[in-house]
Amino acid sequence: MQAEVIEELLRGSEEVLLKTELDKKLKENRPLRIKAGFDPTAPDLHLGHTVLINKLKQFQDFGHEILFLIGDFTGMIGDPTGKNVTRKPLSHEEVQANARTYQEQIFKILDPDKTKIVFNSTWMNALTSAELIQLAAKHTVARMLERDDFSKRYKSGQPIAIHEFLYPLIQGYDSVVMKADVELGGTDQKFNLLMGRQLQEVYGQTPQVVLTMPILEGLDGVQKMSKSLNNFIGIADSPDNMFGKIMKISDELMWRYFELLSFKSMAVIKSYQEKCSSGDENPRNVKFELAKEIVARFHGGEAAGARALQNFIARFQKGDIPEDIGEVTINSFASVYLIANLLKDAGLTASTSEAVRMINQGAVKIDGEKISDTKLAIKVGSTHIYQVGKRKFARVKLI
Repeated sequence: MQAEVIEELLRGSEEVLLKTELDKKLKENRPLRIKAGFDPTAPDLHLGHTVLINKLKQFQDFGHEILFLIGDFTGMIGDPTGKNVTRKPLSHEEVQANARTYQEQIFKILDPDKTKIVFNSTWMNALTSAELIQLAAKHTVARMLERDDFSKRYKSGQPIAIHEFLYPLIQGYDSVVMKADVELGGTDQKFNLLMGRQLQEVYGQTPQVVLTMPILEGLDGVQKMSKSLNNFIGIADSPDNMFGKIMKISDELMWRYFELLSFKSMAVIKSYQEKCSSGDENPRNVKFELAKEIVARFHGGEAAGARALQNFIARFQKGDIPEDIGEVTINSFASVYLIANLLKDAGLTASTSEAVRMINQGAVKIDGEKISDTKLAIKVGSTHIYQVGKRKFARVKLI
């Protein structure tokens, strides 16, 4: 039974340090203290953020205690992870406003009665200057410079502010105060998570298990999901908008979304894959199931998901899209295909210049939604319905 529990808890994870320690902790037959920290750097969460929250949900379902840490103190320092310049810290007012929206959104996944929200300002504001200096003495500059982003900035002569060294120290100290048994984080947070293990040992505690989760790709299937890149699906998106965005992901990326975002069992997901591979099922219909599940989670249950599906199908019917659309397969030697070239090669326009002109006129749709970007790159491995004008349609598969 424990092997099945561990298999589910490690589902989709990137790395666990150390699995033997996780086995040992689970055998203690007590609720483990599961920590995950979030800096309130933006007011809205997207599906990329929920990869960690979904994992917290799995631990919660197995009876463990969830400690959702809002880093209101560290948020005012600014996480230097992955940054090639010193990050501008947030004001106290910005942090508090963003923290409030986080609390509203996470309970669409987590059980509020079984989740403890904590703020690290609770103990960090009480720390004296002398105690902070004592904490800083627990680590060396040499070890800090082993961190990849710090190392690159140091070698290239880019400035590293002293306060940036405090960020991983404080994140690690949070684990000491919270007596965390397990800490979850993205792969980009590994250095900070390991700091928690080290400091817990220094303070005489059993070191926490570190479980890292992968960074979810956005709608483009290439770069990580991000509001700044406009490739995100927001938790606060409307049901129809959320459903439509999920339907835009490639068939290949759909399986990664299933593994990291769906609560369906891996056995069910594998059965979907087998049916799609054998041709017994249209990947579009499987993607319907994913979109319905995600919409239902954030917008009031299965009825909301069903309505979003009906509305999505209705948008196609309203556009008089024929039921029997010919399929065109285009071979590509690159990972993406420019939209103008695709429309020409699919026979929907006579030339790339005509394709650009039709896009500028608002006469081109992908899966029923009008596009305006003449330089849009379509990911290879995807299948979409393309429409030019009122009468030209093609289901194009890029391979």
